[in-house]
Amino acid sequence: MTFAPVLHAEWIKIRTLRSLVAGLLAVLLATAAFSALAGLDDSGGQDFDPLFSVFFGVSFGQIAAITFGAQAVAAEFRGGALRVSLAAVPRRGRWFAAKVVAIGVPALAVGLVTGLVSLLVGKAVLGTRAGGLTWGEGVRGAVGCGLYLALMALFAAGLTAVLRSAVATLGILVPFLLIVSFVIGGMSGGAADFLPDRAGQVVLHETWDGALGPWTGLMVTAAWTAAALAAGAWSVRRRDA
Repeated sequence: MTFAPVLHAEWIKIRTLRSLVAGLLAVLLATAAFSALAGLDDSGGQDFDPLFSVFFGVSFGQIAAITFGAQAVAAEFRGGALRVSLAAVPRRGRWFAAKVVAIGVPALAVGLVTGLVSLLVGKAVLGTRAGGLTWGEGVRGAVGCGLYLALMALFAAGLTAVLRSAVATLGILVPFLLIVSFVIGGMSGGAADFLPDRAGQVVLHETWDGALGPWTGLMVTAAWTAAALAAGAWSVRRRDA
């Protein structure tokens, strides 16, 4: 079977599972809602970053993104679904590549829409406090938001292929993103800038004093994602269905 029909089959799985469609919708709603709430807070001081305030909700939207990526892969490990998939597509590498594309494309599309909506909503809520924010910076943040959310969804997908459990993946990533990353960041200095979430979110800041820039930060996150997907591909190819 060629790649195109395999990809089509994997896309059907994505769009017909209500939990996955709901997960993509949650990415948009959570990010936009928390960005709007952040914009309502007018207590910012000298360190106020209008661009990060506009995209503050990404910190919460990424939880929905990793949940989508994890569930899309974990569904294959329930009820013998993976055996059926591999019976239809014996070439495991081709099947996993199709699965990755079927996850990554809608995640990127929703991520870009999320970035645009957050930009418009955030600037509207901030009002005059967003006066120093240029549209060039806003577009960079919106595109970076889409890329970052897609990369995090794929990072979770790769890790789930290794762990074979969405619960295990989320049990690792959610505490890491919400708690551990901030603790490590406060204790380890510049080394924490290379963690996947902190590196990728540099693009959402107007200015950044760390070692990475907006696009180099996304490249670091992409490297983490590539490593997770490579490990996931190895696990699919080497372990029993």
